[in-house]
Amino acid sequence: MTTSPHASVVLGACRAWSAESANRSQREQFLPDLQPNSRAIGEKDGEKWAAAVDLQPATSRPDRLLKDAPGHRTSPVDDSVPGGSGQHAGRKMNDADPAAHTYITTLRSWAAAMLTATLAMAAGQAHAQLRVDISGVGATQYPIAIADFTGDAQGNSVAEIIRADLSRSGQFRLINATGANLGAESEIAFEQWSSRGADYLAYGTVTQTGGQYNISYRLVDNVRRTQLDAVAFAGSERELRRLSHRIADRIYEKITGVRGVFSTRLAYVLQTGDGYELQIADADGQSPQVMLRSKHSIISPAWSPDGKQLAYVSFELGKPVVYVQTLATGQRTPVANFKGNNSAPAWSPDGKQLAVVLSRDGISQIYTMNLDGSGLRRVMRSPLIDTEPQYTADGASLIFTSDRGGSPQIYRVPVSGGDAQRITFEGSYNISPALSPDGNNLVYVTRRNGAFRLGLQDMAGGAEQLLTAGPDDESPSFAPNGMQVLYSSVQNGRSVLAVTSVDGRVRQTLSALNGKVREPVWGPFTE
Repeated sequence: MTTSPHASVVLGACRAWSAESANRSQREQFLPDLQPNSRAIGEKDGEKWAAAVDLQPATSRPDRLLKDAPGHRTSPVDDSVPGGSGQHAGRKMNDADPAAHTYITTLRSWAAAMLTATLAMAAGQAHAQLRVDISGVGATQYPIAIADFTGDAQGNSVAEIIRADLSRSGQFRLINATGANLGAESEIAFEQWSSRGADYLAYGTVTQTGGQYNISYRLVDNVRRTQLDAVAFAGSERELRRLSHRIADRIYEKITGVRGVFSTRLAYVLQTGDGYELQIADADGQSPQVMLRSKHSIISPAWSPDGKQLAYVSFELGKPVVYVQTLATGQRTPVANFKGNNSAPAWSPDGKQLAVVLSRDGISQIYTMNLDGSGLRRVMRSPLIDTEPQYTADGASLIFTSDRGGSPQIYRVPVSGGDAQRITFEGSYNISPALSPDGNNLVYVTRRNGAFRLGLQDMAGGAEQLLTAGPDDESPSFAPNGMQVLYSSVQNGRSVLAVTSVDGRVRQTLSALNGKVREPVWGPFTE
């Protein structure tokens, strides 16, 4: 078999090129059509959430062979407009076809690193939480005591959540506060707490009336003997975890000067023996909610800037199609269903447009479009594959992956079009770019000595730092404060989610007990 020059490049929505995928068999992919069943609306922590959308095999249409390999054309189809459908009359791929080989190689990568981003299996609450393991500490650790909150018995749980949040960051050293009986109005013995090694102290009171909980919290600086923060929150019992995360966010920001991300959310895919679940969970992996379920793949989930929608690629129609789903209602709309492959959605900073990768003209290229599918515009013309677009923070440029230089590297191009400029120069294989929210750092997957690792590059000076050791790390995504990177990793033969600090000193592992978790993306600030 002749290896296509594009076979090493991620196509369409590919966010990871894993070593695991290279070992998958080269076979044609048969995918049945799926149709959404009914959905219901519930609440999570006071927010309206739709129950999972169940996609079941349709009985009205036959299975289709997934064709439209990049690099060659198929016979005309009637799905050349967003939301369209139609039978694919393309020719069958074979091993002698270089373009087919390219696409099969890509499917192997999808099967290993992205099949995990597929539709979900169970409505409402997910079956299991993610287990969190922490290693390493930050270069600076702030000693803090978190006293159990007095009043209602829920006060202990509130304090434990706050402690766990701060501990996970690696930037705080927890001082034992056992036996402290401090309410929101208590007088604080600053010298006593300082002598115990606590520069800071957080404490408060939880009360409950008629099912409504009120949390009053305080944060003091024991060294300067001053109060740093005092605030009250109210909510139902179901909202207590979210409110505890918000208190932890405030503590983190008051002490470090950086906004906390404990109350943000993650989206990821859980692969189980029965199929795939697209889930959303708190930043600590708790309170997972299943948004989509299917026995077939979706890939490349992407949060809208306001955190109210997810874009993703689904294979339910027998080929990759880009959908946008509203979380509160469960409504999902196909926004890119053009001839060939539709993949790699990325939101513009204002949330009004998507950048997508389409093979409608024969090879995977980057386009921009409005959310209703109108205004389709090709950004540039390249003889080779361009994929994995991401907007810069100002919305003026796109960064993307391309093999135009002979090996996969990361480039930048104005959204209006023009010449692309190469960004990465260390190593011969750099893919899956993600920019930090402030645009100062670029994280990506790089292959070094056969291992897939995360690299971090300073955008101003170009200096590179390797954040992880591999051997199979994928799909990096920045926290909205730019201080951590979420990614997928294979550890001890298990596929898990992991988080590393941007200096590489602190790592968390979030592993599911009942499946593999992949394709993570960190959600934006919403409060």
